[in-house]
Amino acid sequence: MAEAAPRGAGTAPRGPLDLSLLRTFLAVHRTGSFTAAARLLGLSQPTVTTQIRSLERRIDRELFERQPRGVAPTPYADELAAQVAGPIDALAAVADHGRGGAPTPQPVHLAGPAEFLCETALPALAPLVGEGVRLRVTPGLTDELLDGLRAGHHDLVISTVRPRGRTLTSVPLNDEEFVLVASPAWARRIGPDAVAEEGPAALHGVPMVMYAEDLPIARRYWRHVFGRRLTGEAAVTVPDLRGVVAAVAAGAGFSVLPHYLCRAELDAGRLVALLEPEDPPINTSYVVQRPTPENPHVALVRDRLLTAARDW
Repeated sequence: MAEAAPRGAGTAPRGPLDLSLLRTFLAVHRTGSFTAAARLLGLSQPTVTTQIRSLERRIDRELFERQPRGVAPTPYADELAAQVAGPIDALAAVADHGRGGAPTPQPVHLAGPAEFLCETALPALAPLVGEGVRLRVTPGLTDELLDGLRAGHHDLVISTVRPRGRTLTSVPLNDEEFVLVASPAWARRIGPDAVAEEGPAALHGVPMVMYAEDLPIARRYWRHVFGRRLTGEAAVTVPDLRGVVAAVAAGAGFSVLPHYLCRAELDAGRLVALLEPEDPPINTSYVVQRPTPENPHVALVRDRLLTAARDW
């Protein structure tokens, strides 16, 4: 097995454990990957592998099991991590102070959907920058960003799905309600209450403006609200929902959008909701993070997002 050593045989050597081995073990446990741990510690991947094998021989226990992506800790590894995390983090803090005063927290690497980051998250986090928080922001698709989180590229990810597994922790952030919208001109042509009375048939001949060719958001809306499958082809696709908002408001056709993203246009009358279902489809977003050596600014960013989300 490339990323974990088999349980050793015989009696484990006695004596104190090398702190460097425990530090490497904790990095692997927290990142879920030998490669990510090596990057975090500034070591080579073979060195990390050798150190974990050495530790496993010393304690005569297998610590990690290989997974399709990275490694998973054994129950014994979870127990060991709980025992050593506090002391090792405390020693690391002392070492940082010894280099010349209080250490400067590292930048917080935040990732998520581009639209949500730009329209909602970053305005909420702006006051923290004046308090000394440094942000490194990466937009992208959820699956890719969660892979990057597991590999140690990000500290926090705003995810549109709750991740599986034990290596990541998630907290619900907010519920996005989806709304069927068009420009006022198209709304007049379709007719008031037409969609409520006729269903999707009222939209026959109206161009669709969508996020992607497979119409993921609209297909979900159709299933949830109308109880049927959406058919047809988009007239316009824009892989950025802000572009979809702009195109629909300019009269390109209709779309299904998160309410937070088109709230201002609806309030200003630049967009019109074509239907107000009693049970609109909702998608929950999550703040996801890896258990890592505590950067106090990561907690600040996470907590500010959770607090601001109450008003979203």
